[in-house]
Amino acid sequence: MSNETHKLIIYQMMFHLWGNTTTNPQKNGDSITNGTTKFNDVSNKALKVLHDKGFTHLYTTGIIEHATKEDYSKYGCSLDHPSIVKGSCGSPFAVKDYYDVNPFLANKPENRLEEFKLMVERIHENKLKIILDFVPNHLARNYQSDKKPEGVTDFGVDDRNDVTFSPQNNFYYLPGTEFTVPYQAEIDQNTQTYVEIPAKASGNNVFSSQPTIHDWFETVKLNYGIDYPNNGHIHFDPIPDTWHKMLEVLTYWTNFGVDGFRCDMAEMVPVEFWAFVIPKIKSINPDLIFIAEIYQPSLYPDYIYKGHFDYLYDKVGLYDSLRSLMEQKHDAHTSAITKVWQQESGEFSNKMLRFLENHDETRINSPGFAGDNIWSTIPAMLITATLHGGPFMIYFGQEFGEKANEIEGFNEADDRTTMFDFWRVDSHQRWLNNGAFNQELLTSQEKELDLFYQHLFKFVKESNAVQIGQFFDLQYVQRESYPSKFIYSYLRYTNEEKLLFVNNFHSTESIYVEIIIPDLAYELMGHYNINWEIQHVFTPPTVVYDKHKNSNKISLEITPNSSIILKAI
Repeated sequence: MSNETHKLIIYQMMFHLWGNTTTNPQKNGDSITNGTTKFNDVSNKALKVLHDKGFTHLYTTGIIEHATKEDYSKYGCSLDHPSIVKGSCGSPFAVKDYYDVNPFLANKPENRLEEFKLMVERIHENKLKIILDFVPNHLARNYQSDKKPEGVTDFGVDDRNDVTFSPQNNFYYLPGTEFTVPYQAEIDQNTQTYVEIPAKASGNNVFSSQPTIHDWFETVKLNYGIDYPNNGHIHFDPIPDTWHKMLEVLTYWTNFGVDGFRCDMAEMVPVEFWAFVIPKIKSINPDLIFIAEIYQPSLYPDYIYKGHFDYLYDKVGLYDSLRSLMEQKHDAHTSAITKVWQQESGEFSNKMLRFLENHDETRINSPGFAGDNIWSTIPAMLITATLHGGPFMIYFGQEFGEKANEIEGFNEADDRTTMFDFWRVDSHQRWLNNGAFNQELLTSQEKELDLFYQHLFKFVKESNAVQIGQFFDLQYVQRESYPSKFIYSYLRYTNEEKLLFVNNFHSTESIYVEIIIPDLAYELMGHYNINWEIQHVFTPPTVVYDKHKNSNKISLEITPNSSIILKAI
């Protein structure tokens, strides 16, 4: 496999926000007032720029049709009650039709699938691949497909709703109860109160007719044959109906030409289902990738070896460890990074998808995270991208230090970019620059940060050692004088290239450090007489780095929030 394609560099787009050019959005505004991306906004020019930046895959969040307050009933989409829709746009994870795309993303809603298909073709023409969200654990309370293929039955149509659980039901029911909505949206006098009798269990395993506003109340839990109300007894033989329905969904989009699926809350769906469905889908397209959103390290081996996932989220491991260091928490220590690969991901570290931002996490430069310390990104991002050979992901706007400090609608100022509302993303929108896709409107700091990411991507794509090389953690062999609380060093190597990475997480202090490389490492690399020279220095632009303090003894001074890469010569 070539270097260009071996290591995935994924670009996540919150799709309805990505191409929006409206500059003055209104709180809780609709798509007309506040604007929205259209499939055509992902143009050949945009795709060329993204490819040239170094991205290999586009993860497009919020394309599959979900419940919304928008009215597209004249195009065959049923109306959703506003009290079971979060925000003006709605949650991308409250899917209303697994076989359709959101009509507000199309210039001509009646041609929305055709416009999506053309976008997929443009993506492929520009040597990129597309990853769709697959939401298997729950769907919208008002699920109703108008685009399902002939012979496909909607979820719940054949259910018995007089029992809590049946192996062939698609939903879990609470007989004798009425669903109570925790969120009272503004409704006009002609809109009747939402009625659901009997109530169905909510998506986050809440078996109550009265979920809270903090629950996934807008969604319904899907039944994969696990009797949760009765000690979780499993009923997988015969194969539950939900399994067959989801196989049909994945087959549909695979035949549509998509290149992979990011599987939302995959750990809430039994691994046996994934073992059933993924090989069947890969028999259609062996190159298709499956990424699992998963938060329990104890489940990692099962979802890799039994479930056949290509990649797993590394959130509770590497992300949490790096965030603690970036925030300079008193108990933060680089030993947490060693623990990640030693105890959590272990032999399948190359199967872990790393990131510092996504739609669920707070923005790095938001007030609740790193704030104005924009350069805390450097060592954390370098490790995210190079610790092992697995993929890493960037969330749109991250490369400019987006702060996400606005009040958009459903979410108050929570340091995240909204996924529930029609809105603009300030720094990203200025990079869009009405289709120019350049730095012209960015601040000097945003430009510098963007250049850091571009240089990092270029290095990753060109480095044989980063793409396919072995990994050696150097922390355990250092002397007591080695400042391991803030310094993290490691090797990546192949026969062709040997690299030494040194990272300083201290936000204010330069650190003098002597790096010991043990005989075992030299033995594994196949050389004992190695001289090292600096290949790359990633450092805040305001800091002047003194290269004269380096020698072949691998002693150096590294400035705050900086990373240095040395190459064997």
